[in-house]
Amino acid sequence: MQVCPDTGAMSRILVINPNSSATCSAGIDAAIAPFRFPGGPTLVVATLADGPPAIYTWRDWHAVVEPICRFIERETADVFIVACASDPGIEAARAATDRPVLGVFRSAVAAAVARAEQFGVIAIVEASKARHRAALRSMGLEQRLAAEVALNVTMDTLLDPDAARSRLIAAGHEAVAAGAQTVILGCTGMAHHRDAIEAAIGVPVIEPCQAAAALALGMVLAGRSLFHPS
Repeated sequence: MQVCPDTGAMSRILVINPNSSATCSAGIDAAIAPFRFPGGPTLVVATLADGPPAIYTWRDWHAVVEPICRFIERETADVFIVACASDPGIEAARAATDRPVLGVFRSAVAAAVARAEQFGVIAIVEASKARHRAALRSMGLEQRLAAEVALNVTMDTLLDPDAARSRLIAAGHEAVAAGAQTVILGCTGMAHHRDAIEAAIGVPVIEPCQAAAALALGMVLAGRSLFHPS
C-alpha cells in the first residue's frame, strides 16, 4: 500500500472537475481508471458543485478560481489535479496548499513534448485557444504548437458517445496535416473519444487527465524527495 511520507496514511490524489457536470466527472473517472492498482494511491474525482456547466470563456475561467482554492483548503491530498484543459487558477491554487497542484493541460503538453517535436490541440471552442496559448507561453513552448483546431460545440455534444466523434477525427487530421506528431485533447469532455481518434489519425493522442494522473503517480511513488526537495 502506498502511504503518504509525512503521515503514514494511504496516499490520495484528488482530481477536481471545476465544472458542475457529473457526466463529465464520470468521463474523467473512467479515463483515469487504468491508473488505479492494488496497493497504489487512491485517485478520487470530485465535482465542483458551484462551477459552471463548462468552462467556455475567460469569465467562466476566473469564476472558478476562488471555489477551487476553497475546495483545496478544505481537502487533504498528496497531489491535487485541476481537471480542466484551460488550467484555471493553477497559480492561485498552488498558494492555497503546500502540496503539488497540477493542471491537466500543462501535464498533457509535457507529455507531448517528451515524445514529439510538434503537437496539435483540439479545443472545444474558439475562445479556448487564448487560454491554451497563455499556458504555452508560461511554459516557453508556444513555438512547438503546430496547430489548434476548435470544434465550437457544447459540452453536452462532446459527452454524447457519437455526436462529435467525426468532427473530432477531422480536427485531428487537420492538426496532423499541419505538422503535429501528437495531438492533445483540449477538453476533459473528449476523454471517451481518445481511442477512436488515435486509431483514425495515426499519431498518439494525449488525454490530459491521464497525463496528469501519470505525473501525480510519479510524484507519489517517488516519495518524500519530490514533496520536500532539499
